[in-house]
Amino acid sequence: MLNLLDHTKSALLVIDPQNAFVHPDGTLGVSGVNIEPARAIIPTIKSLAEAFISAGVPVFWTRQEHTEIDKRRARKRLPSHTSKRKKVSALAGSWDAAFVDEIAELARSIPENVIRKHRFGAFYETRLQTMLELHGVEAIFVVGATTNACVETSIREAYLRDYDVVAIKDAIAGVRPEWEATAMEVWNQYLAMISDSSSVLQWLTESARPRAVGFGHMLLKCRDMDASAEFYIGQLGFTRKHDAKPLPDGRPLIVTQEGLGMTHGGTGNQEQLDHFAFEVNDVSGLNERLKAAGTGFVRELGPGPYGLTIYVNDPDGNIIELYEVQ
Repeated sequence: MLNLLDHTKSALLVIDPQNAFVHPDGTLGVSGVNIEPARAIIPTIKSLAEAFISAGVPVFWTRQEHTEIDKRRARKRLPSHTSKRKKVSALAGSWDAAFVDEIAELARSIPENVIRKHRFGAFYETRLQTMLELHGVEAIFVVGATTNACVETSIREAYLRDYDVVAIKDAIAGVRPEWEATAMEVWNQYLAMISDSSSVLQWLTESARPRAVGFGHMLLKCRDMDASAEFYIGQLGFTRKHDAKPLPDGRPLIVTQEGLGMTHGGTGNQEQLDHFAFEVNDVSGLNERLKAAGTGFVRELGPGPYGLTIYVNDPDGNIIELYEVQ
């Protein structure tokens, strides 16, 4: 499933790798919480972050910060989670709030990618979503601490914002191991794909290798460019670009926004081309327009591989599949 994702539209989100939650002298450690599972994931997080950065994929680091004065939390009548520890964790500006030494330099390497937050969620009242949008991110890989609080909240927030979410299980740790399996079952059912660091690193290597990643354009040699332009632009509604220069050999060129180019030189011989396909809006309406224009039909309106489809001939006899996704 990872191969469905594009590394150029992805990001790694590292949740709270801070002394408060990972170091034995931090708030959780001095409160009697076993922080060894959290310490154990730090090398994996570092390896993942270095690999993502090397592949040109942005890495965002959240830093939990509480404040000495917090009247919003103080008005609560029932005890908050902060009152269940020896002290309030990760006070702003404190050693407790700092990133652990092992990843501190890496996290600080791009200062704008450090996201300060004051509650569990990485998105809640932060600028994370803006940063993700600036980078064109569509898929988020999540690691960090702790499983059932900040990590889970951030996963839910990301899913509810329609990001694809991947939780990297061997780079996530919590305060109670017995809670984690159930949490990940729920994530896998509703919120995220569960993967591991080796699978993600393999995906990243494969995704970042030199390869074709999508359709660029097609140049069609036409017997009659005017007739072809009328068909594709006038009838099918393609959008013509007006800055197309002649080809290096001097032939004229018409280029469309949809990736189709047209030039002289067609022979009407389609031996090497079966057909080519375009997604359209309102294929039924287009069907009526083409019939009214006297276009030749190869197959009438009906179900196709992608949805409702017609097959027609262009002026050079090429078979064009026109479909509307259902």
